[in-house]
Amino acid sequence: MTGLMVDSDAWIRRFHPPAAGEPERTPLVCFPHAGGSAAYFHGLSRLLAPAGIEVLAVQYPGRQDRRGETPMEDVREIAAAVVAAITPWAAGRRPAYFGHSMGAAVAFEAARLSEPSVLFASGRRAPSTHRAEAFHLLDDDALIAETERLSGVSSELLADPEMRELVLPPLRADYRAIETYRPEPDAVVRVPVEVVVGDRDPRVNEEEARAWQAHTTGEFGCTIVPGGGHFYLADRTDELVALITGRLARLPR
Repeated sequence: MTGLMVDSDAWIRRFHPPAAGEPERTPLVCFPHAGGSAAYFHGLSRLLAPAGIEVLAVQYPGRQDRRGETPMEDVREIAAAVVAAITPWAAGRRPAYFGHSMGAAVAFEAARLSEPSVLFASGRRAPSTHRAEAFHLLDDDALIAETERLSGVSSELLADPEMRELVLPPLRADYRAIETYRPEPDAVVRVPVEVVVGDRDPRVNEEEARAWQAHTTGEFGCTIVPGGGHFYLADRTDELVALITGRLARLPR
């Protein structure tokens, strides 16, 4: 665990807390994609709550209600801050981690620090695989075009000049963080890893997805979603919910 001091309330969003007297839920810490926010996981939180799973969604600095803060540009630093932030929220429980795209890399580094019950790595190639990408160096229009190509941010939203001014700084910082991230090739976690990717994702192919197996000393699973793009989560939510609930149900009590 890290001894870093952070404001837990700033970092974590809890959309569907249990009612008084309701049984304790399994915490699932959700790490957003580049340019994403905690709000991206609101729908997933609603669907998982009846299954006894509580989503704790991470809010990175520089967006939405944290837009006055400077975005972070280092995956490991973000991970260390999240680990510090979730400690009071987990309340002695051992959470699971779910990270999508850049969030998968952040969740992996957080798992190296804190050993969650299981790590779900979604829409991201294994840490040992590398592609020479430098989208963070593109001009604004080109960066927006790349984001729209992946369907990460709506065209209507980015057409508004004021919204572009709010969205671009954290988006560019996130791209810089993930594109300059260089973990050790033999870095591992000691927890089960479940990988989920779409078979039409331009950012990760099946070989890169299955390469995650070399990064865990625990159980490994890989689900390839037929017809799924980079943001398969948007239209294959029911399948994702079934996968998460099924995997968490197999954890030792």
